[in-house]
Amino acid sequence: MSRDSRFHVDEAKPWFQPEAGWPDNVPKNIDFPRISIYEMMTQSVEKHPDSPAMWFMNNFMSYAEMLDKADALAAGLKRLGLQKGDVVALALANSFQYVICYFAAAKLGLIVTGINPTYKPDEALMQVRVTGARALIVLDMVYQPIFAPVAEDCGFDHVISTNLADLLEMPPEQKQQAIDAGTIPSGPVPETAVAFTDLLQADPQLCENEAGPDDIVIYAMTGGTTGRPKAAILTHFNVVSSARTLKTWVWDAPGGCTLAVLPLFHIFGIVAMHVSIHNGGYLILFPKPPRTEELVKTICSAGVDNRTFYPGAEVMFQALAQFPDLDSYPVARKLDRCLSSAGPLHKYVKDEFEAKLPGVAIREGYGLTESCSGVSMGPFDKNFPTGSVGLPLPGIDWKIVDMETGTTELPAGETGELILHGPVVMQGYLDNPGESAQTLREREGKTWLHTGDLGCMDQYGRVFLSDRMKQLIKVKGYSVFPTEVEDLVGRHKAVHECAVAGVPDKETGEAVKLWVVLKKDWQDNVAEHELLAWCRENITHYKVPKHIEFIEEIPKSTVGKVLRRKLQEADPLYKASE
Repeated sequence: MSRDSRFHVDEAKPWFQPEAGWPDNVPKNIDFPRISIYEMMTQSVEKHPDSPAMWFMNNFMSYAEMLDKADALAAGLKRLGLQKGDVVALALANSFQYVICYFAAAKLGLIVTGINPTYKPDEALMQVRVTGARALIVLDMVYQPIFAPVAEDCGFDHVISTNLADLLEMPPEQKQQAIDAGTIPSGPVPETAVAFTDLLQADPQLCENEAGPDDIVIYAMTGGTTGRPKAAILTHFNVVSSARTLKTWVWDAPGGCTLAVLPLFHIFGIVAMHVSIHNGGYLILFPKPPRTEELVKTICSAGVDNRTFYPGAEVMFQALAQFPDLDSYPVARKLDRCLSSAGPLHKYVKDEFEAKLPGVAIREGYGLTESCSGVSMGPFDKNFPTGSVGLPLPGIDWKIVDMETGTTELPAGETGELILHGPVVMQGYLDNPGESAQTLREREGKTWLHTGDLGCMDQYGRVFLSDRMKQLIKVKGYSVFPTEVEDLVGRHKAVHECAVAGVPDKETGEAVKLWVVLKKDWQDNVAEHELLAWCRENITHYKVPKHIEFIEEIPKSTVGKVLRRKLQEADPLYKASE
């Protein structure tokens, strides 16, 4: 395999120094094969045909069976008239069907856009319009509430319906009884809808792989660096490269399993799926975010000893560490490595997690939809400073540049915008040349992704992020990073979780506002003014919150990212300024 020189990173870079913590078993540069994601999957099938590829609702499915069903579905979709370049929307929970539909579409050269199955109708319609989806593969239980009200506006040529239990090994009468009893949810679909199971009857040999490395495979929805919804364009080469570089960092041997709690319609979830299959392991699929007790029991019953990988967001690891009966289950014997992303991993959460689960390594990672999720991670074989998003994965180059022009590289210790280059960087935003040009910029013969994230780099090339450029709070000209204040306040013994954002202020331009969820046993034992006094004692004056509000829950995205904007927009001070 010839090495693509475009993605060779100079091995004199500071993060390759021994002092930086580069993992002993990870090469500094690797090859990135020019194949489709379907071809990557078939390579794993050839190596592990009889090994489990997925676990779902107490059922396993082997690699060979997964491939057979994906090939049959691809033939069925082609028979419907879908052609290379058409867009298919998947409104599915994590399930056998999602994985099979994804690879079937990839084989045909279709473009997948995953729709959140908890969306409201107008949200789903917006995504359909942005991506131009021609076909919909949908869980029967979500069609009526989400798509029926906007069916005419969506204008799908084809609707394909499936039930969660379609591929489970259970007697048909038992399955129907469970559906009738509501144990397995279901719902009405249009009379013209095609049954997913009918498409699986097609001859799997009737469809050849039609996708190449430069073809588009995903339209991934993102707010990007400006917050407005748009679709990031990701090619087969992008996602294969992402799987390759993450596998090299996370796994030192084939096999193991991955907890698929993250939704597959989100880029973080789909990339975790790619990595698991590339490594010949199996996915433990959860159709909806599990309660902590269910998660713990599933880890213990379906996980692999010392080979269970858990990618997630900070809130998920916090919930696991605080589970009251954790000591009664051998979770620490199952979990091997945990990756926290989609937001910062605060020190107080990391410390609690590692104290409750001794021997289980948790590291912070960083990525964007525009970079196929993961671009950096802390090494699992070494201690690593808390607060850093890690080292760039093989093939990734990164820099800190000035915020004003984005052209001047800054020295170690100075805060600026993080930019990055590598084989995982998107091709642009769909039908949005303006924002594409703002985010992707040519420099030194390379395409650099301007992330919109602020941070600094230390002498070893390790990046410490401060916040989003758009979320920086300016108090009398001072820069206040919400994440820093959240980390400091989170150390207070009464605080369960918190969020910080700026609100308009006539005297200072902006003021810091703090929203706090108290621990249960503190809810009647601490007042706002007491917490404010603590902040004044422990935080520099211009960073001290001017406003504090106790709330019951911090709003988060489907992958656990704190939605500061939602808190801002509901605030009376913010509303009054509009």
